Parts: sequence; structure tokens; C-alpha cells
Amino acid sequence: MKLRYLVISLVILSFTSLFIGVKDITPLDLLDLSDDKVQIMLQSRFPRMVTIIIAGVVMSISGLIMQQLSRNKFVSPTTAGTMDSARLGLLLALIIFPSAALIEKMAFAFIFALAGTFLFMKILDQVKYKDTIFIPLVGLMFGNIVGSISTFFAYKYDLIQSLNTWMNGDFSMIMSGRYELIYVSIPLVILAYFFANKFTVAGMGEEFAINLGLNYKFVVNFGLVIVALSSTVVLLTVGTIPFIGLIVPNIVSLYLGDNLKKSLSHTALLGAVFLLICDILGRIIIYPFEIPIGLVVGVIGSAIFIYLILRRKAYE
Repeated sequence: MKLRYLVISLVILSFTSLFIGVKDITPLDLLDLSDDKVQIMLQSRFPRMVTIIIAGVVMSISGLIMQQLSRNKFVSPTTAGTMDSARLGLLLALIIFPSAALIEKMAFAFIFALAGTFLFMKILDQVKYKDTIFIPLVGLMFGNIVGSISTFFAYKYDLIQSLNTWMNGDFSMIMSGRYELIYVSIPLVILAYFFANKFTVAGMGEEFAINLGLNYKFVVNFGLVIVALSSTVVLLTVGTIPFIGLIVPNIVSLYLGDNLKKSLSHTALLGAVFLLICDILGRIIIYPFEIPIGLVVGVIGSAIFIYLILRRKAYE
């Protein structure tokens, strides 16, 4: 978990990602790229690589913040109803404002994602049985309820294909002009870094945080805003990517503990590295065809999640 090893891995995997695809381009071709290869690199390969890195960073940090604020290691945007609520908001935006601009749809989805996250946190406050596994199960049940409502409206208004697109993460359609929205999440990552110590204190409990002079409610609400907006941006750009916000922060905490500021950079880098590995695997397993990133991350992530559950007593 050394930071330099993560940086080296990120550079190597990013470089490798640029040369995997149906069009055969090798590193030696960089010395004399033809016009069509230049277009492929600039219009498809480079935007895809950037999107993978940013999505991995954003979703991992969002999961870390949620786990810190909820004081539960198995809470993330995909197990707390955040992504499901964002999908519902986006679907309703398509139904009510079909000609709305992308930024307006994003705002609608963000409002629903934020409302869903707040509602989950309220449910969390009312749950007396605080077992590590029970809380995310409540979140999954809440998310399934929201998802069922989305499916109902999608069938009713013949938007089921659009809903399925957002449910399954996929980088194959990432091209220049269709990925720039992901840059909105970069300032959110910077804000998360500056508020990292406050999130750490807030994760120690309301009474403890207030005694230290922290504006607990503001910090928690601000953290949830970062999570909701980040999740919405990733959803609109590539769809739902499961498990990454759940397993990456857990892996980092096994080595570095629960200090958010100390583990933030490691979490961000490991999230990007993990997503790059999954994307490369998805592109080479059935080459020249491609397995959607949501499926690859789901298979690998679920195996790691089961492992984390089995050894949870070791680090609770």
C-alpha cells in the first residue's frame, strides 16, 4: 500500500489502457502516428482513460466519506440508495422535461440523490440494531424500493432501455464530447481533501464532535452533498459502477486505519488502479468484444466483499 507503488501502477496501467482496442496501435506507433490513429487516440482512447481514472477516484472517495460519516464499513453510494435515487431523478427528468439540457437533468438527479442519501441517514438514526452487516442490508432494501419505482415508471413511459443503460456501467461509449461532465467531480475531490479532518472527527459521533467545537450537522450535510453530486456525475457519464466505493476504502483502512486525510490519497489511487485493471480485463477476456465494466467490477468486487465480510471481526 505504498503511495509510490500505487502511482507507478497507475502510470503503467494508464499507458497500457491506451493501446488496447480493436484498432491495433502499439507504443512504437507513437513515433509516427497516422491521422486515423491520432483521431482514435484523441477521440476515444485518451478520453476513456481519463474517465476511468476520475470515476475510480471519485467513487472510492465517495464511499470513504459515507463510511466515515455513517460509522459503518459496508456503506457506500451503491448500498445506501444514492445511485438508485439518482437514477429515479434522472428518469423523472426525462419524463417531465424531455428536452431539458444535460446540466438540468444532472441537477434533477442530484436533488433526488441527495434526498435519498439524507433519507437513508435518517433511517440509520432510527435503527437500533447497529450490526456491521445489518445497516447496508437496510440500504440495499431501500435502494431496491427506489429501483422498483424507477422500473415502474420506465415501463410505463417506455424508457426501460435508458434505465438499463444507467444501471450497467460501460466505458465503451466514452468519446470526446461525451465525457467532459466527469470533470465536474474534480473540485469535489479537492473539497473532500480540505474537509478530511472534519469528516474524521464527525465520524467519531455527534457528541464527541460537538465537544471539540465542530459544526457537526454542517460537516455531515456537506459530506453527503459531495457524495450525492459525485455519484450523479459518474452515473450520467458511465452508469452505475458497483462495489468500488465499498471495497477500496475497506482495503485501504486495513493497512492505514480510519484517519480519512491519511488514507484519502491511497484510496483515490487504489480506486483508479482497481478500475483500470477491471477495464483492461473486460477488454481482453473476449477480445475483440468487450465486457461492460459494471459486470467485471461486480464479479471481482463481490468476491472481495465476501472476503471482507468473513474477516470483519478482525478489524471491527
